[in-house]
Amino acid sequence: MLQIVVPETELFDEKTETFIHTKDTQLKLEHSLLSISKWESKWCKPFLGDGTKVHRTTKEMIDYIECMTLNTVPKEVYSALTKQNIKDISDYINSPMTASTVVTYKKRNQIKPDIVTSELIYYWMIACQIPFECEKWHINRLIMLIKICNAKNDYKKMSKREIMEQNRALNEARRKALHTKG
Repeated sequence: MLQIVVPETELFDEKTETFIHTKDTQLKLEHSLLSISKWESKWCKPFLGDGTKVHRTTKEMIDYIECMTLNTVPKEVYSALTKQNIKDISDYINSPMTASTVVTYKKRNQIKPDIVTSELIYYWMIACQIPFECEKWHINRLIMLIKICNAKNDYKKMSKREIMEQNRALNEARRKALHTKG
């Protein structure tokens, strides 16, 4: 969870032609599957995309920050976010939140990756038997868990020949790295 303070400020509402004063406000934010699901249900488009850089409007990003918010705050607070607040939120969203890595092996007949939506991630959770309580985790941590489950399951599905070929390649790489002959 990320906690930031939006500083006290005075804003002008052009619709009502009045000044609005906001106090220092703490936002408690969680970049989670639940937040993404809320945002996608409103905007009817994928938040994560298909692995390419997704461009969102400022309004869409502010709305996503609202979807990430765990505590109750006045709506005008989101208009008072500073550049530093936005940077902190962006850094948090892009943080891997895990020390894990997954080595993937290129498969023959590999298909184009799916456009990732919240429903697809829920499917992956079901397929990997990950409990729904994990929808509140940081999304990058949840996706890493899914990748680990898939890697472990793919390894089990490999034929003896594929396992032997993989082990041969690993041994060859180790020999090369250690400058030994086998």
